This record gives sequence, C-alpha cells and structure tokens, in this order.
Amino acid sequence: MQIHGHGTGQKFQTGFTVLELMITISIAGILLVTAAPSFQSFSQRQHMKAAVTSLQNDLMMARSEAVRLNIRVVTCPGDPAQGCTGSNEWHTGWIVFVDDNADRQRQPGERIVRRGQELENLWVRSSTSRTDVRFSPDGSAPGSNGSISFCGPGGPGQARKLVISNLGRIRRDEAPGLDTAECPM
Repeated sequence: MQIHGHGTGQKFQTGFTVLELMITISIAGILLVTAAPSFQSFSQRQHMKAAVTSLQNDLMMARSEAVRLNIRVVTCPGDPAQGCTGSNEWHTGWIVFVDDNADRQRQPGERIVRRGQELENLWVRSSTSRTDVRFSPDGSAPGSNGSISFCGPGGPGQARKLVISNLGRIRRDEAPGLDTAECPM
C-alpha cells in the first residue's frame, strides 16, 4: 500500500515486512510454549480443588441435615437407583440420603438429599473399612476416624484428602505422602 505525502510527492510504505511478521509469530510461539505447562498445572489444581470442595460440601450438608432434622444421614459411593455400592471408590459418584431405618443402605422410600457426580481424571478412595460416612442426629460420625484421598494427574505430590473425625468434623488436608500404589494416576 502506498500513501502519497500531501503536496510533497513523497511515497510512504505502511504495513509489516515478512521479517517483522516472522519475529512476531516466533515470539508468540515461545510465549505459548512456555505458558502451556503452567496453564495445564493450574487447570489440574483447580479441578482437584473443585472435586474436594464438592465432596466436602456434601458431607457438611449431610451433617447439617442430620442435626437440623434430628435424623440419621448417610453419604456413600453410589447412585439413587442402585443405592450404596459398598465400594470405597468415590470418584464414580456418591449419594447423600436420609437413613430412616439405620441400616446404612438406601431403601426406595428413603429421601435422597444430594447426588454427587462422577469425577473425571481423578481417583477418590476411602479406607476399605469406611465405605460410607454416616451422621447421627447429634452431628457425630460413629465409627473410626476416616479419610477420603484424592489423587489426579499430578500424582502423589499433588494428592489431597478429607479427614472425618468421630465428632463429625470434616477438614481438608494435603496428602503428599500418599503411597504411589494408592495413587495410580
């Protein structure tokens, strides 16, 4: 493109040269290559945080419902149609339900309070002795203290866990010492 100077007869060139365009594209490529791993790591951390928060919120809500309504409430791996799976693997989803008959299994008439969705690219497991978390009307969680471990693409170094005390207290913790056999990702 040419532009003529006003009354001077001079011609000015505007636009980019091929060299300027190549340098700009090279710089953009370098920035993209260096930023991609950071973004992927950030995305993995956010996915882990969202999963831990989701289950923690559902457990806290189960405890709150037990106290508020003076009933027993159970949270377990499973789905509304099949009930509790009896498994200690939570990443396939979980249910929170009112346990009217105190058998720790959902019966057709027992109300579903919440349904936790399947967690993609995460492995979530509780100890084999603690395949559910039940809350009594006083807010306690009878049984042994337990934890639910979360592992993802970051491996054991990025693992997290929820710790549930007999008193019903639920807290987050890091789990960097998680055994690699326990964290297959």
